[in-house]
Amino acid sequence: MKKKNIIKGSVLLLTALLLQSCFVAKEYKTPEVKTDNLYRTEQVADSTSLAMLSWNKLFTDEKLQGYIQEAIQNNLDMKIALQNMAAAEATLKQSKAGYLPSINATATATHQELAKNSQFGSIFNGSIEQFEFSTKLSWEADIWGKIRSTKRASAAKYLESAVAKQAIQTELVANVASLYYQLLALDEQIKVAKSTLENRNSSVEVIKALKKSGSVNEVAVKQTEAQKYAVEIIIEDLNYNIKVLESSFNQLLGKPASAVERGVFANQTIDAEIKAGLPSLLLSKRPDVVAAELNFRNAFELTNVARSYFYPSLTLSATGGFQSLELKEWFSTNSIFATLIGGITQPIFNQRQNKTRLEVAKANQQKAYLQFEKSLLVAGKEVSDALANYENETKKLSIRKNQVEALKNAANYSDELLQYGMVTYLEVLTAKDNALNTEINYIDNKYKQLNAVITLYKALGGGN
Repeated sequence: MKKKNIIKGSVLLLTALLLQSCFVAKEYKTPEVKTDNLYRTEQVADSTSLAMLSWNKLFTDEKLQGYIQEAIQNNLDMKIALQNMAAAEATLKQSKAGYLPSINATATATHQELAKNSQFGSIFNGSIEQFEFSTKLSWEADIWGKIRSTKRASAAKYLESAVAKQAIQTELVANVASLYYQLLALDEQIKVAKSTLENRNSSVEVIKALKKSGSVNEVAVKQTEAQKYAVEIIIEDLNYNIKVLESSFNQLLGKPASAVERGVFANQTIDAEIKAGLPSLLLSKRPDVVAAELNFRNAFELTNVARSYFYPSLTLSATGGFQSLELKEWFSTNSIFATLIGGITQPIFNQRQNKTRLEVAKANQQKAYLQFEKSLLVAGKEVSDALANYENETKKLSIRKNQVEALKNAANYSDELLQYGMVTYLEVLTAKDNALNTEINYIDNKYKQLNAVITLYKALGGGN
């Protein structure tokens, strides 16, 4: 009898293994998307991209390098991303274990008082005790690829969580570098404003002397003093902006607000060659594009899982152990029992659950594909905008430099001409205001050029 049971179990097991070759799930293929002319550029397209540089090669300021490294280690968003990866990894490990059988051990002791008028109470007097120790094994054959597709979907989700971490790092590197350069630019603007304030103080003394000589009136004195106060207000605003930016900067580093040590704005350069590379590189370099493709892959595999519910499932279960009415005979050879069950279940009608599951999975798959296409278009737009911004700021910077020189000279000449009565004090004030504003704008222009490189670097997927 036992020999027959073993033969039956072996036949069921062999059947399950053979049926696994009937894998019906579709194989995933990376979707074909058009990347030609994805972004506008006058550069000759080649395989070299700014994003291929590591961040510590692009940003050469040692203090900035230290801050970026600190942010990567301590930023709270990065730590949250690591926990998301850990959760996705746990789910992946569980999906891999889907091929293994489930095994449970149970030990029970049952005492039952029988009613004398019951079916068994009329036979047995008093009570029945039973002791059992058993182990149950159950296993489902992955005939239609349900477990395999679930594992692949979990793997795609895990990779998506890893790419999400890369996206956060890309954003983090760009934000730290941008704020650092902005702080340096504000330092430079304060330096210009303070130098201008010294000149304004001298101008007040000069205009007072001219009033005594009768060359100008009290209105000119008050206007010159007001111009000095305007510069003092600019300095206060710049100091306030620095404190706010330092708070934001420290938040990126995962620590409370404090002063930020930094270099000198005039020494900041980015010497890397500004190249966007081939548009197709965005498919592998842009974290959000890669994540969108992995999300589509996850949806594709879940559609396979939904499809597998329409096919029969083969399950094997075995139970064995010791069962006895007396404790002293619990583990004797006569107490051994075993059960082997093999079954095939074919869904026929289950309130449309399987069909709904498949329709929802297909809709989610199509939605994921559209999101993938959208992410690529967004990436192309961001690269186009970043390239245009860099070219615009570079051209403006050259023009602005000439403008600064012209207005500084005009301001210097106006002071001399005022003493000889060849210009009015209003012309002098206007010339000096224009010179100050243009010099501050020149610094801002240079910062925007540096920031345009950072934006392009991020748009191309750099920062990892």
